[in-house]
Amino acid sequence: MSGGRPRSLGGGGQHHVLDYLKRMQSENPAFFYATQPDTDHLPGGGTIFWADATARMNYNYFGDTVFLDTSYRTHRYRVPFASFTGINHHGQPVLFGCALILNDSESSFIWLFQTWLRAMSGKQPISITTDPDHFIQTAVSRILPETRHRYSKQGILRETQEKLAHIYRSHPMFETEFKKCINETETIDEFESSWQSLLQRYYVMDNEWLQSMYNARQQWVTVYLRDTFFGELSVTDGSGGLNSFFDGYVSASTTIQMLIKQYEKALASWHEKELKADYDTTNTTPVLKTPSPMEKQAAGLYTRRIFMKFQDELVETLANPATKIDDSGTITTYRVAKFGEGHKAHTVCFNSFEMKATCSCQMFEYSGIICRHILAVFRAKNVLTLPSQYVLKRWTTNVKSRAVLDEGASELPNDSRESLTVRYNNLRQEAIKYVEEGAKSIHIYNVAMDALQEAAKKVSDVKNRGSGSTQGGTLTNGSSQELHVAEDNTSATFQSVDEKQKKIRELTAELEGTNQRCEVYRANLLAVLKDMEEQKLKLSVKVQNARLSLKE
Repeated sequence: MSGGRPRSLGGGGQHHVLDYLKRMQSENPAFFYATQPDTDHLPGGGTIFWADATARMNYNYFGDTVFLDTSYRTHRYRVPFASFTGINHHGQPVLFGCALILNDSESSFIWLFQTWLRAMSGKQPISITTDPDHFIQTAVSRILPETRHRYSKQGILRETQEKLAHIYRSHPMFETEFKKCINETETIDEFESSWQSLLQRYYVMDNEWLQSMYNARQQWVTVYLRDTFFGELSVTDGSGGLNSFFDGYVSASTTIQMLIKQYEKALASWHEKELKADYDTTNTTPVLKTPSPMEKQAAGLYTRRIFMKFQDELVETLANPATKIDDSGTITTYRVAKFGEGHKAHTVCFNSFEMKATCSCQMFEYSGIICRHILAVFRAKNVLTLPSQYVLKRWTTNVKSRAVLDEGASELPNDSRESLTVRYNNLRQEAIKYVEEGAKSIHIYNVAMDALQEAAKKVSDVKNRGSGSTQGGTLTNGSSQELHVAEDNTSATFQSVDEKQKKIRELTAELEGTNQRCEVYRANLLAVLKDMEEQKLKLSVKVQNARLSLKE
């Protein structure tokens, strides 16, 4: 743990970042940024935070679980870069904001969480995962009192390896057994027994570090956290994936001059990956493995990756029969265990009146995906479709649908900046639909392209006539740290011809970018169709040869 160390970006690095943030906000008023004010303890300010419009809107969809990555503190980064991320409906990382923490102190983290929460409209997440640190723990408990705080298992294992380096060297099997203890135990009693056995086997009963980790076990050992949603697709994971969004883009060797470029590369890369996952989910049909109506229902509800996870659980019900062990009216209790593994049985309580079930594994509570044990009980009770309470909307294909968007927008503060965010993301979602639909055939592609070009022309015409009012925003950095948004009804009148031309050029560039993407999708589809035709031709030749052989 560090104690209020000021960091210097050198070479005007702080101004380099601030210039970029000011430019981004001028281009899109929904872009949010703030700087921590000067204090006696933190001369020159302590933290810079920013979140673009997409990050803020994504938080409405996926802000139930959050990860704060502060790798710079342990990996000796040249730039103290931190990020808030989450998990989207494809199980991919999604960004909720970034920061440069120039003063590593408790007050800096408190300010960071306050500012981030304000940018996210004050909506607290269900859970947050961070590195184990006293400064962060204090900030989370003060600013996010209703949020379940988890330490990343990566951070715990890293520190354990450092503190117990002598044991790791002298006992090569210690690490394997330590991980087995914290990852594979399925009940609290099993963990407690395994932990005590581990300490005795390696004669470390009095080790202060292990004792401190045991005292904090409810914040990092998975078995204590399964009653809370963390979005983990593996119940035994819990690593948090803290580095996944900027992994490969920002590292210990990244300089401040490189940071913004790498930041934008990461954004573009993950945006493309999400578009591809959206396309795969929408335009391909998963292979069903059972005749179950529930599987067919899930295939139409979930994104592809989440459906595959659900499908694995459903198939496993064939090897996990449910045995009734108690029946007290509306509540029936079942024992579910895999053939030959009775010692790993789970208990499911089923309320037939409310169509609700709870399992001792708590997979649904932890990941939002129903477990094989509850599905086995549904199978035994002839429940043919998933009850609505077991379809978590954040994992579905329509999580960003208009209804969800409007619902999320209604929760935002009613000011100009937030309405700009909603409008920006409405337009973005509609544009994405054109890209996806436009790639399906050359005819649809041409229609979509004509429509986009016509829309761009109309937008330019309206801007040139100066119709309507534009809304702008400024952020004042001071002790009040308030966001001020003002109506600027005269901006259209005084807007120069150069600025108008600049906007037209930007729209044209965006249009060309969309055009290029459509070309890529069209080329890929044509390649697939060509390959299908070739395969069809080959198959036809084989069939013809076979028929000739039979005649002979």
